[in-house]
Amino acid sequence: MNTVYLDSPMSDEARRQRIYQGQLFVFSPRPSTKALTEFARELIEEAFAPLDPRKAQYSLSVEEFVEIAAPLKPRFIHHPKTQELLLNVLEDFGCDMNQTYFDVPRMRIATSNNYLNAGVAYPLHPHRDSWYASPLSQLNWWLPVYEIESESSFAFHPHYWDKPIKNGSHDYNHYEWNRTGRKDAAKHIKADTRKQPKAEEPVNLDPQVRLVCPPGGLILFSGAQFHTTVTNTTGLTRFSVDFRTANINEFSVKGGAPNMDSEPTGTTLFELRRASDLAPVPQEIVALYDSSARPNDANVTFRPAEEVGAGRA
Repeated sequence: MNTVYLDSPMSDEARRQRIYQGQLFVFSPRPSTKALTEFARELIEEAFAPLDPRKAQYSLSVEEFVEIAAPLKPRFIHHPKTQELLLNVLEDFGCDMNQTYFDVPRMRIATSNNYLNAGVAYPLHPHRDSWYASPLSQLNWWLPVYEIESESSFAFHPHYWDKPIKNGSHDYNHYEWNRTGRKDAAKHIKADTRKQPKAEEPVNLDPQVRLVCPPGGLILFSGAQFHTTVTNTTGLTRFSVDFRTANINEFSVKGGAPNMDSEPTGTTLFELRRASDLAPVPQEIVALYDSSARPNDANVTFRPAEEVGAGRA
């Protein structure tokens, strides 16, 4: 049974436990979240000027759109103001900054009417983030930059919260993905051929839950949720921001949501930094997740300065 909590006042610890049970949280815009999405909007509109970014796809070739979007995404990720605003959000939501670890925020783009369905605007197929080597204690924070509708949101598929799905995560190596998959995103324009973990059996996406909140609103959920990008049919390109957190109290004991079906190689813990001082996850904790099957020629930690495209949301 899934519950959607709206503007819940519960503590971060209590909230996390609900999320590990498959519950969903939605929050109205507040100053900290609006500051983050408004800064993202500022960079987006600067990059696409003089065009309206939501309608730019009607004035640009796909190649021209990618030329703008490819550098825009890492600019947002690595701008010092972005990290400052993200940390303000965590503090505002009552996270213990000494226990909370986060990764860099991503900017996502979902164009309308199949204009661009690869690379920098790849619409994520039905998946769990845990298929991509995320810890089961991972929380996903998702914020729309502009108004969205049900037809430009993303969907949860609650039937699979506690039901395993045959999938390709056993063939997914996170270090190899860092070495090639992420940095090559902008090369994929007509089709996205990067190997990613997908369901390997038919799945029924109904019933599904779609949450719609205003710009600067927040949807908070478990990385173990089975979810998918909704095919955008609104006529407007969707821009959103998301990032991920995990609390050391849970990931240090491999806690969090139940593992229904995830078998990837490697871990994303190398990419997380402590909110209080940007310290990495201690190596002895990483070792709980890391696999000895790491290829010799693969990067352990993705260097986000090279990133131009898709991630896991």
